[in-house]
Amino acid sequence: MLDEAHERTIHTDVLFGLLKKLVQRRPELRLIVTSATLDAEKFSGYFFNCNIFTIPGRTFPVEILYTKQPESDYLDAALITVLQIHLTEPEGDILLFLTGQEEIDFACQSLYERMKGLGKNVPELIILPVYSALPSEMQSRIFDPAPPGKRKVVVATNIAEASLTIDGIFYVIDPGFAKQNVYNPKQGLDSLVITPISQASAKQRAGRAGRTGPGKCYRLYTESAYRNEMSPTTIPEIQRINLGMTTLNMKAMGINDLLSFDFMDPPSPQALISAMEQLYSLGALDEEGLLTKLGRKMAEFPLDPPLSKMLLASVDLGCSDEILTIIAMIQTGNIFYRPREKQAQADQKRAKFFQPEGDHLTLLAVYEAWKAKNFSGPWCFENFVQSRSLRRAQDVRKQLLTIMDK
Repeated sequence: MLDEAHERTIHTDVLFGLLKKLVQRRPELRLIVTSATLDAEKFSGYFFNCNIFTIPGRTFPVEILYTKQPESDYLDAALITVLQIHLTEPEGDILLFLTGQEEIDFACQSLYERMKGLGKNVPELIILPVYSALPSEMQSRIFDPAPPGKRKVVVATNIAEASLTIDGIFYVIDPGFAKQNVYNPKQGLDSLVITPISQASAKQRAGRAGRTGPGKCYRLYTESAYRNEMSPTTIPEIQRINLGMTTLNMKAMGINDLLSFDFMDPPSPQALISAMEQLYSLGALDEEGLLTKLGRKMAEFPLDPPLSKMLLASVDLGCSDEILTIIAMIQTGNIFYRPREKQAQADQKRAKFFQPEGDHLTLLAVYEAWKAKNFSGPWCFENFVQSRSLRRAQDVRKQLLTIMDK
């Protein structure tokens, strides 16, 4: 059974192709593909025109409200909408979708200041940010019900589209944008780009308002833009991210002819060629495009190929201990946090770890300082470092070390 199939991660797309081949070999195998916002006809056509079953959900009606004109500043429009809902609508919490940490922090600070300017007679609005870099204890506050007479607004990235279910949300504000990881094979660079969401994502966001009762979704774009400008579904990862790791793993599985692999939405030949050129330059593929001994070892690591090669090369260079730590820290994302009320203090603590040689050695300095304090949780709190991120780095480091020692 494959759930949340609409998310179309690179792993699920490869899995679709492998399972399709398996079903051809084993007709008795039963494969169930499920999703709340699936392009069912497309999936049915891919899987041999299989049957489609629709199971009604237990959701409440959601009223969709569009803007009459396009918004020139969607962030300001979103904040105004939050305040309008808080001042004029019946009780119920608000969920506002924004694109990332910087935007969310700015929005929360701005809402806090605007609420303060409205005076003490206005009911309290509890402002709660949510993004992956936020400490877990702060993230968990979004699940606490608002006290009587108060309302909470959760300001989140698209993590709240499907990964989180927050009871009490009756109002959703959808500006219509999200950040996506996009790879340019000509430049060989990954970048996070703010892009319009798809119709499927818009439906998923609106559905958050109808979980516990009838709700409203305020779309900060026109109905015409929704129907005529938004793509029906999100571009799958396999058509927009670096395929180096995927190519390496598929080669390790014995799939050498990637151009003829039965992808639901094939990546561009340029992206596949770019991935194979990178693997060849790293020594993971030979001149015939087959996996080398080094490439087979690289494929054992759950890392992008350049990082796998760096880790293996570090053994001969006598710096594997440091490289292990740096790579583990890179995998955890942002490790520092800046509480709104203690930003200057947080910046001062962060400056202690700064290394002029660059971010990688700064991350190494943080981990070594934490290690010197016996991996202390209170030390993380004192230095505005996320203990959850460091613990994850510690786990990743152990995992990579185990693979290296094989």
